[in-house]
Amino acid sequence: MILTYKIKHHRDYFDELKKAKQIAQYVLEHHPQSAKFSSKDVKQFGLKSVMSNQIIRKYGRNRKLKRVNKVKLTIPNQGIQYDPATQIIKITSLKLELRHEIPIYFDTINQIEVDHEYLYVSVTHNENSEYEATEWLGVDRNTTGHVAVVASPDTGKIMKLGKSGQHIHEKYKHIRKNLQKRGKYRKVKQLKNRESRIVRDINHKISKKIVDNAYENGYGIKLEELKGIRNNKKQAKSFRYSLNSWSFYQLQTMIEYKAKLLGVPIAYIDPAYTSQSCSRCGHIGYRNGKNFQCPSCGHVEHADVNAAFNIALSPNIVRFATESDVVKGNTGIPKAAMIRKQSTVEPHEL
Repeated sequence: MILTYKIKHHRDYFDELKKAKQIAQYVLEHHPQSAKFSSKDVKQFGLKSVMSNQIIRKYGRNRKLKRVNKVKLTIPNQGIQYDPATQIIKITSLKLELRHEIPIYFDTINQIEVDHEYLYVSVTHNENSEYEATEWLGVDRNTTGHVAVVASPDTGKIMKLGKSGQHIHEKYKHIRKNLQKRGKYRKVKQLKNRESRIVRDINHKISKKIVDNAYENGYGIKLEELKGIRNNKKQAKSFRYSLNSWSFYQLQTMIEYKAKLLGVPIAYIDPAYTSQSCSRCGHIGYRNGKNFQCPSCGHVEHADVNAAFNIALSPNIVRFATESDVVKGNTGIPKAAMIRKQSTVEPHEL
C-alpha cells in the first residue's frame, strides 16, 4: 500500500519553486521538442537536474495544459537518502535533513514533493494478511453527539469518540454566516480550510483508536453501508447540514486503510432498522432523540449505543472491504493518508 505523509519543513524554497515553475512553463511552450528534453535543455534556469527531469517528464506529457499555476519540487527515490536506524531523511539537492515521524514501519520512500510549507512523503507499506474474526466491533457513525460510538458484544464495553465534532461545525457555521453577511469571503474560505484540518485530525484519532482496539483484541470491524443516505429527502434540515458537513466517507476511508495495514477485516452491513431495533431482543422499539426503549423486553439504552451493538451483531453483511477493493480496482492510495506537522530535524508528535 502506498501512503502519503504531509510534514511541515520550515524552510524557504521560494527560489527553487520559482525556477520549477519557469521550467514547467518552458516545457509547455515547447511541446513538440519536449519529448526529447533533458535537464541540459533547461539548465539555464539553474535548478538541480534531479528535480528538473521530474518536471520535464510530468509537463512534457500533458498536451492539454496551457498554463502553469503551482508546481511542486519532486525528488525521486534515487535523490533521497534514508537511514532507518536514526530515522533521518536527507535530500542533498535541497540541503534538507529531517527526522521523520511516520508512525508505521515502511519499506521504501518512493518520492518526496515539496511546496512552500510542506513535504509530501510517499512511502510503500507492507500490508499484514487479513485474519479471520469471530467477534466484531460495531461502529455507529453520527451527525449529532459523538462522531462514532463503538460497541463490543464480546466484552459489553463501549467507546464514545469525537464529542467535539458537532460543536466544531456549529461554531464555524455561525462564524462563516456572519462573515458572509459582511462580504468577508476570503476569511470565509480560510475558516473553511481550518475547519477541514480540525475535522481531519479528529477523524484520524478516531479511526486509529477503533482499528487499534480491534487489532489488539483480534476483532473485525462492522460499519453501516451508507451509500445513498445523503439522497434521503425525509431528513430534517439540521440533520442534512450535519450529514453533509461531517465527512462520513473520510472517516470510513481512514478506518479502511489503517485496518488494511494491520490485517483487520472490515464488513459493511445493511443499515435498515439498526437504530430502531432492540439489541437485546430484536423487537422494534421507540427512539426519542438519544434515548431508546424497547416495549417488548423493557430494555432502556442510549440510542447510539444500542445501534452500535446492533451493527456488531448484524448478520446482514452487504460486502467486505476487500471485495470492494477488487471490484473497484482500488490501489489503496489515499490522496493524503496522514497529516503530521513537524519541524526540521526535531520531531514533533501529535
